[in-house]
Amino acid sequence: MTRRGAALELAVLGLLHDAPMHGYELRKQLIALLGWGRVLSYGTLYPCLKALTKAGYIAADPDAAAVTDATVVEPRGRRNRIVYQLTAEGKERFATAMEESGPTAWDDESFGVRFAFFGRTDSRTRMRILEGRRTRLEERLDNVRQSAARGRERADSYTLELQRHGLESVEREVKWLTELIDRERSGQDDSAQRQSDH
Repeated sequence: MTRRGAALELAVLGLLHDAPMHGYELRKQLIALLGWGRVLSYGTLYPCLKALTKAGYIAADPDAAAVTDATVVEPRGRRNRIVYQLTAEGKERFATAMEESGPTAWDDESFGVRFAFFGRTDSRTRMRILEGRRTRLEERLDNVRQSAARGRERADSYTLELQRHGLESVEREVKWLTELIDRERSGQDDSAQRQSDH
């Protein structure tokens, strides 16, 4: 499975962990949560749903009313919307996936998905992912700076501006990650999570 496919699978399991949804609602939630509007087509989502159903992680119920949009009335002649819900195996798969904290957890494809569900992850796992992501970005910064320094005299003003923009974006994310790591170390995120649970 590709990294993007694994990230999509995790996102689907995480959203269905909260509530059953039909495909249209699930796609809408994924786009809102992850900002995948231009790249998440039904041609990508439905094969993922089919594979998760085949694996036993989700169940598809074609006869259920759309749980998240119960006021929708299907026109005559159209199929009912299929509602997808997480199975016990799916809940276990999601929990296991959220415990993973190796390099794939902090790469560009996976980090945003994992971060979206950090509330369901223990502090130690969150720290490993945040620190791993920061280290990866710091290495990227070093490489881009070295590359930019070597090619500065040959680059035109637009290339230099693009490099500057890229550097500033990564520097902002490194700063943000450092702030998150500091808060995590101080225990602020755990106390906020405990308060929201009550």
